[in-house]
Amino acid sequence: MKKISIIIVFGVILIFNSSCKKYLDINTNPNSATSSTPNLVLPQAIVYTAANSSAFNSYGSYVCGYASNAGGYGGFGSIWTYNYAPTDFSGLWSSTYDVLNDFQYIINTTQGIDNYAYFNAAAKIMKAYNFQLLVDTYNSIPYSQALQGSASVTPKYDDPKTIYVSLASLLDSSIAIINAAQFPSPLGSADPMFAGNMTKWKQFANTIKLRLIVRATGVSGVTFANSTFSTDGFLTTDAIVNPGYAKATATSGTQQNPMWNNWVTSYSGAAGNRAYMASNFIFSFYTGSKLLDPARGAAIYYAYPSTAIANQLGNGLSTVASAPSVAGAWYSGSQSSLGNAIGVCKGPDMGQPLMLAAESYFLQAEANVRGLVTGTAATNFNSGITASFNYLYKLPSGAIAAGKNSAADAATYLATNATSYLANFSLATTTAQQIEAIITQKYIALNFIHGNEAWNEYRRTHYPTIVPGSASPTLSFASTLSQSTRADKLPTRILYPSTEYSYNSANVPSGISPFSSLIFWAQ
Repeated sequence: MKKISIIIVFGVILIFNSSCKKYLDINTNPNSATSSTPNLVLPQAIVYTAANSSAFNSYGSYVCGYASNAGGYGGFGSIWTYNYAPTDFSGLWSSTYDVLNDFQYIINTTQGIDNYAYFNAAAKIMKAYNFQLLVDTYNSIPYSQALQGSASVTPKYDDPKTIYVSLASLLDSSIAIINAAQFPSPLGSADPMFAGNMTKWKQFANTIKLRLIVRATGVSGVTFANSTFSTDGFLTTDAIVNPGYAKATATSGTQQNPMWNNWVTSYSGAAGNRAYMASNFIFSFYTGSKLLDPARGAAIYYAYPSTAIANQLGNGLSTVASAPSVAGAWYSGSQSSLGNAIGVCKGPDMGQPLMLAAESYFLQAEANVRGLVTGTAATNFNSGITASFNYLYKLPSGAIAAGKNSAADAATYLATNATSYLANFSLATTTAQQIEAIITQKYIALNFIHGNEAWNEYRRTHYPTIVPGSASPTLSFASTLSQSTRADKLPTRILYPSTEYSYNSANVPSGISPFSSLIFWAQ
């Protein structure tokens, strides 16, 4: 693992590139530690988490059926075969541990200081958020001995079940710290996500905890110390990070939203990634093959409903169309004046979501079905659909675009698909059908926003339903060139990075296979 210390940089603006490098990287020199302040470290760590979430989305979208290869490109390698090497997606590991050290620095320097109670709590919530990303991606990871710098240079790998339980308790403690603070300094400008609204921070903590509990439900050996939630409730608004993203110029640097910078146009004005476009599988949830959803399809995709922007992963035939050359497949706005659009890629000044309100509602709906929290599953299910429309209809400013009505279009969607239990929850008469409907709608809502979460949910529930081994691009999202030995022809996970085998070989688990090694909650 990378060993971290503190180096502070003053008087610079937020700068990002497609590799998600922090402009204010306080973690660069493991041998010469200096000090900073929580006021400076917290905002850049939250912003870096947002940039990292874009990388997690890309990884998940390649494998969960959101993205497929475009025509005219080669060299996809393990993206097609799933025969991953330790070098594949290794940046997810290093970047997440990098930012976790930032949050641990805040925790260490503010622990027990009432004036910094809100900083301490926010850092603990973000620590839980990031550690869950790692567990859900790698299973056993360094946790109890991690983030200790030179005091623990070869940390042990902890049981992921134990980590989940610990993270839930950490979230409980963060809420308690917020509630107990007597004279706390407000987060203010140090909070680029909730602008210092501590009720939303507590709701975010509750929602992360709910995700932990829902995902671990039914797993033997997992017992949470406290399975209840604070009265603050769960997120009802999107958790979006925006430190002041703006269109980059020749002199302003890379201030753009990281997703826009990667997929539409870079800070230098160059075209973003054009090697990928939508999959036929995800398209089937918009075009009527499975469900009919023209409103959200048109909000997300270039020239929707043209299937020229869809393909099946692994299909490299010469007949495969190229991705749109102007702004890519996931930009639906004006091609002559990029930005200020609705959908997934809205503009260079859009915020980066860490969690959608739609996911919160779908988590609550599943928890209702499983008897984990009180509430009405159908109500939360429908609220999740409406919240999905609501996020997609937002402009970069956060305002709903003129002429768009989330509630009305969600109602139209439900009416249009009234004969399918995947949309009409009242037709889901068994627990299995109810869970399938909830996860399928979550899959639609997370489309190319949080691909990693959709991939986690598929591995946990095997929804949305596919036909294992099918060659049909609408019945399975598995690559046509898959080397997986599983019936569904999909992988189970990525591998630990090669750096762990080099520097922590005594502790890193051995014998990990991308085709048979499961995350503890997976099937």
